Amino acid sequence: MANIKFHLGEELPLEMHKVRMVQRLDLVPIERRLKAIEEAGNNTFLLFNKDIYLDMLTDSGVNAMSDKQTASMLVVDDSYAGSATFTRLKDKLNEIFGKEYFLPVHQGRAAENLLSMALVKKGTYVPMNYHFTTTKAHIMVNGGEVLELHMPEALNPISTEPFKGNLNLEELQKLIDKVGADKIAFIRIEAGTNLIGGQPVALDNYIETSQIAKKYNIPFIIDASLLADNLHFIKTREEKYKKHSIREITRLLSDTADIVYFSARKLGHVRGGGIITNDQGTYKKLLEMLPLYEGFSTYGGMSTREMEAMTIGLDETMDEEMINQGPIFIKYMVEELVKLGIPVITPPGGLGVHLDAMAFLPHVPKEQYRAGSLGAAMYIASGVRGMERGTISEERNPDGSDHIAAVELLRLALPRRVFTLSQVKYTIDRLAWLYENRELIGGLEFYEEPKVLRFFFGKLRPTSNWQEKLVEKFKADFGESL
Repeated sequence: MANIKFHLGEELPLEMHKVRMVQRLDLVPIERRLKAIEEAGNNTFLLFNKDIYLDMLTDSGVNAMSDKQTASMLVVDDSYAGSATFTRLKDKLNEIFGKEYFLPVHQGRAAENLLSMALVKKGTYVPMNYHFTTTKAHIMVNGGEVLELHMPEALNPISTEPFKGNLNLEELQKLIDKVGADKIAFIRIEAGTNLIGGQPVALDNYIETSQIAKKYNIPFIIDASLLADNLHFIKTREEKYKKHSIREITRLLSDTADIVYFSARKLGHVRGGGIITNDQGTYKKLLEMLPLYEGFSTYGGMSTREMEAMTIGLDETMDEEMINQGPIFIKYMVEELVKLGIPVITPPGGLGVHLDAMAFLPHVPKEQYRAGSLGAAMYIASGVRGMERGTISEERNPDGSDHIAAVELLRLALPRRVFTLSQVKYTIDRLAWLYENRELIGGLEFYEEPKVLRFFFGKLRPTSNWQEKLVEKFKADFGESL
């Protein structure tokens, strides 16, 4: 996004793209919003699009595609095997990342599944900067244990630390000394820690992690799903790399890893994913599993149209003026919320804006899912769908008790090139009203709970009639306004 000074003094993000296709949105009345969240079991995942005004659930698979990506889908080679589309994508990945071998998969968690089955054994450990829900589940299913070796500042909601996603190298060394390198299946860094506010990782942290991994012959894997945002933050926040191009930073980062995997629903803006490596042995091991779980080696569960669009999307990811749009919109929204005193994770990260539900709703008992309550309240007040990233997103402890999350966040994702500034300002306005009326918000409790990944399908109910009271206050303040 362009660095433009406005004559009238207001500081606004200026989009470097224009809208050429639109989708109709509806903002249903608050009475319908209350009914809709009840029908969804107070789980925003279970809301239907017809009842949603702004969908800020995720940035996965909902980013806007460019005109060039759309056009590329018309020249696709949809051969089942040996597709020229696959070759174009493979060559583009090699050009950008310098990795020779490529395995396509239908999305990022498919890559996690294959890697966990291939590398994780019972009794092994996987240290990482922070877990992601599906990553942790796949490792646990295969008998491994996830160890979060994050920096102390990572869990501090209010901070000026530019790289809160860094792996704690001191703790990594202690772990290796304690359990031995042979007990570590692999080291994982997530390029932009999803569950603690999309906080980035410094390039020097990747480099130093790689040095330790190589010293002890431990595989080093990077989850590059949120790489685009992380590249922007390295270039703008890490002084020694400010004069490097995005392509140069990408290659330096990729060279640190033995394996890079990604969800193209985030990186490349299509539905798919992939695993890339220069390790022929690992590649052949994974290749044997690919047809069984995903598809043949030249499509791997993806449609070839998506693969063609991914090739263009990856090229566009190397454009600073494309990848900075998300972080700059997020920065604008975070700074406006801070001015209003609304508790939000700082510094602004990638992926979306992350509200601190612990500080927003301190009166709600932690066992009553503060972030889930805030998500339900936000939808009722605005029609905006966010996503709980807190205790509901955790698995229960072996004894059946809740594993209380270290942070309770409501994520308002800002998919790239999707929302307008007026829509962002509307969201800020409704958050301001909700914060002023936060004492009305109460807790939630499960009445239908899956055993695994409960945040996808679990259903909850309010612990009191607080939602009806919230609607009454809204109508008193806004009248017939939506």
